[in-house]
Amino acid sequence: MTHPMIQYRINRLFHPTSGRLLDVAVDHGFFGEPAFLQGISDMQAAIDTLVDAAPDAIQLTVGQARLLQQRPGRFKPSLVLRSDVANVYGPELPDRLYSLPIQHAAETAAQLDATCLVVNIFDMPGQPELREQCVRNVLALRAECTALHIPLMVEPLVMRANNAGGAYLVDGDISRVTSLVRQAVELGADLIKADPTDDITEYHKVIEVASGIPVLVRGGGRVGDAELLQRTTDVLAQGAAGIVYGRNIIQHADPAGITRALMAVLHENASVESALALIGGAA
Repeated sequence: MTHPMIQYRINRLFHPTSGRLLDVAVDHGFFGEPAFLQGISDMQAAIDTLVDAAPDAIQLTVGQARLLQQRPGRFKPSLVLRSDVANVYGPELPDRLYSLPIQHAAETAAQLDATCLVVNIFDMPGQPELREQCVRNVLALRAECTALHIPLMVEPLVMRANNAGGAYLVDGDISRVTSLVRQAVELGADLIKADPTDDITEYHKVIEVASGIPVLVRGGGRVGDAELLQRTTDVLAQGAAGIVYGRNIIQHADPAGITRALMAVLHENASVESALALIGGAA
């Protein structure tokens, strides 16, 4: 059971009426990949646009959290702090892979008034050392977060083999997703950020193995607006507690519009058709 003082911070993440969450990930610059800077090269402008659109949370790094937290006033998105940097996202995998946590991550989160920390577990075929390193990261962060009552969001990322046509390709196989999600829960996750499965109608199995821990669904690569909104509707119907989308928002021609559309689906149970009307230049 989540400690009550950790739950206090979790309460700041989720919408008070719907009980759901839209966390916009804007931590892509952390990973040193040129393609990830599309839409966020001007971070101040990107954060200004997102804050005005009012998602529930924005996911940032230790170097960019100030762009959100220095803003005056009580009514702004909560901060989710990325705690680990990895080199698995390029078009080709390097010879040596790593996933490194920032030092004193929970203390840093507390100092920045973050509502939670997020950390990866990578499951990549042929890379057991990387997975071991990730498990060690989670174990260490769990202890730090428990001591300071910081919620820990674990991101179990199921990846295809590098020879499948690129380094950063997720695998939506239900058995791999559920087993990695369950490991994250067993390691002490307060929140789970997981991939969608190939067959969305099976996503209730992911919710089941999470054993009551809220599951947030990742967005992944860019897709059309109607497909994104329909997928969001579908995973919510399967029991997901919310979504964590990055490139589908920050690389959109209308980031504020797609944010408003997703918030309408999450918090007002809007239809895909009515949500699409909130987007300028819908794709």
